[in-house]
Amino acid sequence: MTRRLISSGSTFEAQIGYSRAVVSGDWVFVSGTTGYDYSTMTISDDVTEQAAQALRNIGAALAEAGASFADVVRVHYILPNADDFEATWPALQEVFGDVRPAATMIQAGLSSDAMKIEIEVTAHLAS
Repeated sequence: MTRRLISSGSTFEAQIGYSRAVVSGDWVFVSGTTGYDYSTMTISDDVTEQAAQALRNIGAALAEAGASFADVVRVHYILPNADDFEATWPALQEVFGDVRPAATMIQAGLSSDAMKIEIEVTAHLAS
């Protein structure tokens, strides 16, 4: 079975010891991804924009892995404030509306107070 690591270029990956995504055989595991914009090195104060940016970051990792949102079979949403979840639905609907992966929303603290959502996905590459 092949294993390939995908990096976002974040210095945290080396410091902590993880990859943005791991491709293992036909599976793609994308780490919890926040709304941090790596091109500007900023994060929005708005949970809706953070969700959209997290999905752009995930989309880039999936594309590098040879996958797309259509291949996503599982998604976890982690928010410090569960009341913010509904504000993210339009962005989530845009990428997952037709895919409809199995999903779980978890309320939990994130590593920075600036982070309002973290999204983790698992994708299965089409045969």
